[in-house]
Amino acid sequence: MTDPTLERWRLLLGEPGGACLGGQGLDAGATARDAALDWLYGCDEDLRRRGVRRQSGTGESVLTTVDWLDDITRLFPKETVERLQRDAVERYEIHDVVTDPDVLARIEPNPALLKAVLRTKHLMNPQVLRLARRIVEQVVRQLTDKLATEVRSAFSGTKVRRRGRLRLARNFDMVRTLRANLGRYRPETGKVVIETPYFFSRTRRHLEQWQVILLVDQSGSMVDSVIHSAVTAACLWGLPGVRTHLVAFDTEVVDLTADVDDPVELLMKVQLGGGTDIARAAAYGAGLVDRPRRAIVVLISDFYEGGDPQRLVRVVRDLVTQGSKVLGLAALDQQANPDYDRGLAQRLADAGAHVGAMTPGELASFVAEHVGR
Repeated sequence: MTDPTLERWRLLLGEPGGACLGGQGLDAGATARDAALDWLYGCDEDLRRRGVRRQSGTGESVLTTVDWLDDITRLFPKETVERLQRDAVERYEIHDVVTDPDVLARIEPNPALLKAVLRTKHLMNPQVLRLARRIVEQVVRQLTDKLATEVRSAFSGTKVRRRGRLRLARNFDMVRTLRANLGRYRPETGKVVIETPYFFSRTRRHLEQWQVILLVDQSGSMVDSVIHSAVTAACLWGLPGVRTHLVAFDTEVVDLTADVDDPVELLMKVQLGGGTDIARAAAYGAGLVDRPRRAIVVLISDFYEGGDPQRLVRVVRDLVTQGSKVLGLAALDQQANPDYDRGLAQRLADAGAHVGAMTPGELASFVAEHVGR
């Protein structure tokens, strides 16, 4: 029997890794997995330039994309399938993964495919676009359900250490309960018998109306942040004390606030790519501010300015001077790994903006903290 570790190395390296098995061949299952990997990674031009052939040399594959998707779903675990699909659409730009109706009808939605749909929806005819929308709807619903829990937690009120009447598990005051019942400790069982449990009381924040203005760079490199901005705006929409705006920009500015309660519709309207005029977007956002000291302006961009950086710094400084909170986020996604122009970001920080990267949950907590003051 082939050693599983050596077999994995053989599958990773392709035909050049045959020595890993000491002359042994692959069994039927591993051969099928190898063929599926060859279909995708055998077309890697970088490997070819370096003289590395991953393919087994048995001739050109006649597998269609539909066949390949069926095969990988059958042969690999879900996490591997998602990685292969992501490489297909992002690394090798095999667009029919998200533009072929037969493929879309059977593919399992995931975040990588959502990004691919947003990048290629301009290539789709109306029939394909309807099928692609299924991917957008399912992934957005998953993201929204997850973030909504974090938003509700952030806005649910602060705990105070006085006895509360509402006996819910999330309000249980363990420290006070243990301290009050230590006299009932039973050495023979090592347990404290609880006679009187204590619970936190939660204060309701006094919520004056705040504006949260999200300005989102829709250049191609910001696709993750665009997705999470749409979901975040939808979760903030309708919360007491919060009025949410969502504005997308490249060299033009598009106010999408009318669709902020429907992130699927909003994302289907986003046009990724193009240049970037951050200053123009910031000026538009500043024009939306009604009460400066009750406004949070969130500028989500990589800060590679194609417009006037001096104007951008000036707009941000004016917003801060009038009392508005300005957040400059180089990333708004689950990883919060930013890639941005550090020089311009530093100038915005010097002008008074809070600059960094956040997950959507962290942004919700930031908003809740200021709205609750």
